[in-house]
Amino acid sequence: MEKEYKNIGFIFLLFIPLTFLGFYKTYFVLSPEFAGTVDSYTHIHAFVASIWITLLITQPLLIRFKSFKLHRFFGKISYFIFFALILSFIPQMIKEYGKNLFPLNASFDIALLILFYALAIKYKNNVAIHMRYMIAIALIFIGPTLGRIIFFLLELENLGSLHIPYLIVIGILLGLIFWDKKNDRKYKPYLVALMSFTIYLIALYTINVHL
Repeated sequence: MEKEYKNIGFIFLLFIPLTFLGFYKTYFVLSPEFAGTVDSYTHIHAFVASIWITLLITQPLLIRFKSFKLHRFFGKISYFIFFALILSFIPQMIKEYGKNLFPLNASFDIALLILFYALAIKYKNNVAIHMRYMIAIALIFIGPTLGRIIFFLLELENLGSLHIPYLIVIGILLGLIFWDKKNDRKYKPYLVALMSFTIYLIALYTINVHL
């Protein structure tokens, strides 16, 4: 792992408080009774997503502390967890269809997850490229997390809780591209991610507005 990225796992630890804040009002505060407000499919999705985020945090830390065997072991396990993660989206999407809503966010999240994960696996023997696609995967989770913080916790409905998080993601990617290019490092995975998230944001502004 490039020394400039050796502490990326510590940065990913921010997902723990952000996830708690983002899902506090709609999930954690309702525990343990939930009183019929959260179905079993939501619990399954939350559980699998939590395992996946834990892997995102753990894997770079294992590299940081040179636990390469454990990193490879959890990498193999990630195939099954990733498959379970994708499946866990489906009941939520069906629920939205039942309400005559098009699950645009979930559809794009799945598409980006599959794209970035497939590329990360393709380049698993190229540490620099593999790592950058895994970072792109982590950025996917910023959207729903920050969106919920803005909408449910801060109650700032009129500030674009749907769009601001993805503008932040695009800003992060632009910063990473500039940083890597300036230091003559491999930044093309970030370009792929930037184009993908830009298409996502354009779709949110066009499709969602006209539903």
